[in-house]
Amino acid sequence: MHLRIARPVSNLSHTADLYKRGLGLEVLGRFADHQGFDGVMLGSSEANFHFEFTDCRSHPVAPAPTPEDLLVFYVPEKEAWEKRCRAMLEAGFKEVEPFNVYWSRLGRTFEDHDGYRVVIHQSHWSNRPQT
Repeated sequence: MHLRIARPVSNLSHTADLYKRGLGLEVLGRFADHQGFDGVMLGSSEANFHFEFTDCRSHPVAPAPTPEDLLVFYVPEKEAWEKRCRAMLEAGFKEVEPFNVYWSRLGRTFEDHDGYRVVIHQSHWSNRPQT
């Protein structure tokens, strides 16, 4: 199974640059004027997910994130976590206080120019059921 996270954005090239630099992603594909949509897919060849950021030429859709609309990345190693947090700031994300204080315990929350939020959490996650 593979996960695609699709989001409308206000500035396609700026968003692609932000997420490439901040999260260390690469461009997996692009399209222009595909039935009125432009888009870019970002991810990693080693991951089971990718992002699709889009802009509709004929009927622009305004991004409408909430403070709880989060992407959470778990980075358990302290040095790697610190490096990723620095990369987020250097890329142009703004650090913000999380709406849910849980995310500040072991993480930092960043917001892009459209208001979408990304949490870099210094912990491990497993998909195995918790008992």
